[in-house]
Amino acid sequence: MSAKRKNGDVSDPLSGREKKKLKTAAARTIAVQQDDKVPSGSHAQPQGQGNNSGGPSRAVRFEAQQLPGSLDVEKFAEYDLSHLTPVHFPLSRGDATHRAWQQLPRHLRRRAASHDARRVPLRLRDKAKAEIEPARKTRAQKQALRKRLAKQKHVSRAHALVKRQLDKVWLETHIWHAKRMKMENMWGYRLAIQPTEKAFRPSHRASVHGSILHDASYYGFVEVKGPEKIISWIFQSCCDMQGPSPSAKRFVSGARACDTHIHNPETYPYDLIGPVTIIWQALSTKETILKQQPTSSKEKSSGKAKQTASSGPDRVVWIRAHPTIFDEALLALRLSASFALERVKVDFDAPDTEKCNVEIADLRDCLNIFEITGPKSSQVIKGALKPVKNDRRNDFKEFWESLSHLQTTASVPRNLIAGFKVYDPRLSFPPHNAKVHVHGDGPTLSPNPTVLPTPTLAQCEIWDEKLREGLRNPHYKKKDLDSRRSKASIPGTPLQAQQDDDRIPIMLIQRSLESASWGSQHRGPTSPSLHGWTLIIPAGWSMAFLPSLIFTGTRVAGQRERQTQHFEAGCPHFPRDYPCTFAYGEFSADREVEERTRWERKPPAKRPNYTKLGTRSPWKPDWEVVLGIRAEGDADGTEASGDYIPAQREEPSEDEQQVQPWLLRGVEVNEVLNAAYGAGDHGAGLLAFINRLRAKRNQNPLDGASTKEKLLQGALVTVKVKMCGKGRPDDQALIYWVDDKEHNKWRKTKNDNEDDGSEVRRFNLVPFSSLLTSSGQHTDLIPPTTDIIGYITTANYSLSLGEGSALGFIPVTQLFRLKQQASRYAPLEPLPIIPINRLSSLRAESQLLVKIRDRDGVVCRAASLQVITT
Repeated sequence: MSAKRKNGDVSDPLSGREKKKLKTAAARTIAVQQDDKVPSGSHAQPQGQGNNSGGPSRAVRFEAQQLPGSLDVEKFAEYDLSHLTPVHFPLSRGDATHRAWQQLPRHLRRRAASHDARRVPLRLRDKAKAEIEPARKTRAQKQALRKRLAKQKHVSRAHALVKRQLDKVWLETHIWHAKRMKMENMWGYRLAIQPTEKAFRPSHRASVHGSILHDASYYGFVEVKGPEKIISWIFQSCCDMQGPSPSAKRFVSGARACDTHIHNPETYPYDLIGPVTIIWQALSTKETILKQQPTSSKEKSSGKAKQTASSGPDRVVWIRAHPTIFDEALLALRLSASFALERVKVDFDAPDTEKCNVEIADLRDCLNIFEITGPKSSQVIKGALKPVKNDRRNDFKEFWESLSHLQTTASVPRNLIAGFKVYDPRLSFPPHNAKVHVHGDGPTLSPNPTVLPTPTLAQCEIWDEKLREGLRNPHYKKKDLDSRRSKASIPGTPLQAQQDDDRIPIMLIQRSLESASWGSQHRGPTSPSLHGWTLIIPAGWSMAFLPSLIFTGTRVAGQRERQTQHFEAGCPHFPRDYPCTFAYGEFSADREVEERTRWERKPPAKRPNYTKLGTRSPWKPDWEVVLGIRAEGDADGTEASGDYIPAQREEPSEDEQQVQPWLLRGVEVNEVLNAAYGAGDHGAGLLAFINRLRAKRNQNPLDGASTKEKLLQGALVTVKVKMCGKGRPDDQALIYWVDDKEHNKWRKTKNDNEDDGSEVRRFNLVPFSSLLTSSGQHTDLIPPTTDIIGYITTANYSLSLGEGSALGFIPVTQLFRLKQQASRYAPLEPLPIIPINRLSSLRAESQLLVKIRDRDGVVCRAASLQVITT
């Protein structure tokens, strides 16, 4: 009980110091039972009854020698025990501020002890239980609440996965890839970019010496159904005119696939859309006989046989296209079909045109595609797949037996098609990779059997739409097959196919990545070709085939590995190596935004200054400036005269129309360039050859005096950049022109190094920056922007060549200019045959010499160009 103020003044407030003193005194006072009879011998004085006594008090302060004479023990103990509880009065100061486990020595502290009181010593076990129970109760309450909320907002896993695909599409193997590879949104799909492990070099070795698999199911198919003649006219109108037509006999039979490019109808060589693959359905033996006999014997004997547009059975064709150009290709096919039907009305009678119908269907999400590349791809196919036993075709038996003897798929005819049925691959899991058979007991391989593409071999039931829809969902799930496998008497025994097990129709297409060069004088190593198979299966079966194909030791490739395959083979990769196309425009715009954003995030001292480096267009190549279509620094492509801008723009006349860029590519690029270069007027020679190609496909020629100049000025050609010495260019590096003075200096330096006989100096040539510097200033190292003649689209260190390599594009006019410069320095005598160990001793005059500079570099290095034909 707190004491009163002096003089009995209760209204005066207490100071903080006085309150603290009273609080301390009250804490040091022990409340005892009041005794009415105080012994006479006691000198006890009640507290508060001194000079400032205000009345009696139950709290009594006893001195050491003034204890009460009597005490009621029961009442005193009962009173004290009611106030002394472990909660309010802990035994020690540590009990209130530390948990039971914190009071243990450090060598006895365990994380498991915080959940189990039995791990605590006996003296602290009660305290540990008291601490654990409230925490468990609170946790249980939170879990119960979370379960109730989850039941209220329950969403099925299938619905959740579908909800995550609102802005993109998942492949059937998405979950498998997402666990092992880096994923990104591309072309409307969620695709695998690269493995999470370090797999750049192992993936290249797999494509050259082993096998590597890529899920290309994001490619789409377009189905065209109609009379064969009309479909042939459709392809003549919109497909590439170089090489054999998609309507050639080798392709129409269905035994081979046709790799070509598609343009907008009747605009060749302009308006390139992109590469496509065309597959004709193989006719059966009965249909082939009907095709060879379109008229009846009565009409034939009477001489009234008449060829019509609808004669013969309807044909079905599949066109495989990249997702970025799928809509464009579909629109081009529809326009070409309308042109073909108009042609039918002109060439044939009206009753015959009523029978001509062309159906164009979208088959996206109906077929899945696996690309298997490498010399062991044939053994992977034979080890993972088991054909059905009732296939009695002799052509297929010979083909399937030959897979065991193939050292590489390059020995198979290009674009061969094989169709057959296989059992469910899960029945024979795990598969055993087939081995190449050897001849006799020695190490010599047996000769490859001759496998020829035939329509009988190409026949496949995958063309049947009803059959594909019936196989969209496998009859048995994996758990059902595992249950059957667990009942086997011998563990690990493959399951035998039953009558109700699925038989899946598949199609195999031989796949090759290879290129050739024009006007090449190099005798050094060339890019190796890559070969493999393209496996087409019905939708819904990707995850059934993928484990069996991978279990054979095949690696899995993403977009990076697929691009590297094209680069190592020296082939352009779509869309990054296809300028003058809409798909390339989208790709370069996305890359520009990404690289510019990354560049702007860096401080000025940590990023390259492209203005001082003299890089004209660091984010994407300005092809129109390189071609001379617009002036440098003119962003709109038009040059304003004076300070006034006309309010109304007049339509340009036919002669004043702007030059349209276009890409010269194809299997006949050699012939086109030779014809144009050999003519006195390069433009006239190029126009004449293009008109011959158009006439071969029944298209009107390109005419006009200004057409040949615009045609030549707007042409780009693909080149392969080979470094003359050390150095590795980067993407979007610049290609510079080398004048005659620089050409002479480099040639003299090269010859001097060869005369010294030093291998080190021979391969590490002095760069242009140190050869041509006169004043030693930094600005003298960088050539002017007017000397830019092209750009590099893809560059890297080639693992197959062991040196830096690149793919780029230059105008055809600049190519002819380089060819004329090289011819001026060409030796009069023919070049001798040089041994392999002296490949570098080739004369420099025989090369198309250029300078290469990275967009953020200051050193120009010598390189030579080769024209790529694909």
